Amino acid sequence: MAGRDLLAWLRERRVLAGDGAMGTALQSEGLPPGGSPEIWNLDRPEVVERVMRSYLGAGAEILETNTFGGTPARLAAHGIEARCDAINRAGAEIGRRVAGDRALVIGSIGPTGLLLQPLGPLSAADALDGFRRQAEALAQGGADALIIETMTDLNEAVLAVRGAAGTGLPIIACMTYEITPRGIFTVFGASPDRASKELHAAGARVIGTNCGTGPETMLQMVRALRSATLLPILAQPNAGIPVLAGVDLVYPESPEEMASHIAAFVEAGASIIGGCCGTTPAHIRAMAAEVLRTRERL
Repeated sequence: MAGRDLLAWLRERRVLAGDGAMGTALQSEGLPPGGSPEIWNLDRPEVVERVMRSYLGAGAEILETNTFGGTPARLAAHGIEARCDAINRAGAEIGRRVAGDRALVIGSIGPTGLLLQPLGPLSAADALDGFRRQAEALAQGGADALIIETMTDLNEAVLAVRGAAGTGLPIIACMTYEITPRGIFTVFGASPDRASKELHAAGARVIGTNCGTGPETMLQMVRALRSATLLPILAQPNAGIPVLAGVDLVYPESPEEMASHIAAFVEAGASIIGGCCGTTPAHIRAMAAEVLRTRERL
């Protein structure tokens, strides 16, 4: 196997098991509501490392860094944008320390949380610079690839891919879709077909969808992506649609229920299957075991 090369792993293993949620895991460790998970890369790295080790032990072959909100614009909401480089570099270093050569470390890049001009205050140039800065720090920390995820504005997603492309690392680009009366679209109106084409043209080498829905609905989105692209596809559903239990949000899908969809995801065209909000090491253990069984049948 060619070192820690995402595309080589996909060619040789054909389907890879991703990890699960980071934010909800850190909240269970005491992260306050509304707090910055990313600052824990510097302030409480042992907790971030423990969460990542739990996913590695559960069978994840891909570990995402705790840097989803690591753009300068998003960190500015917590007054820590000056620590952007250190936060992202540390996030990748933690992942590298945990993964060794057993898993790939994927640098997580999420949306800025701001609307692009003219709808909002963020210029395209500033967004591009911020994504570039984050991506470079992740690369310096040892990330094997980068994932642009939970994007709803295709223009922002394209900027993120372009900003990350300068690292030379493989880029996964994921949008969050919903099913509407007109079909499958992001809330900003991008279809899987349009998104796949524009993200590939910007430099993405894997296309995907994450968050927003549970596995049954996400299967439809994966099928739409497969009809639009020949690139490998990533799918990271939530553990169902959350429901209120008292004052807490609870994700209803059990590990066994999540794992029961793995074969269907592979048949639909997914090559990387992990979990998003509400998924735990128990979910990933069940899902990764099913990924391995499915791989053996391919």
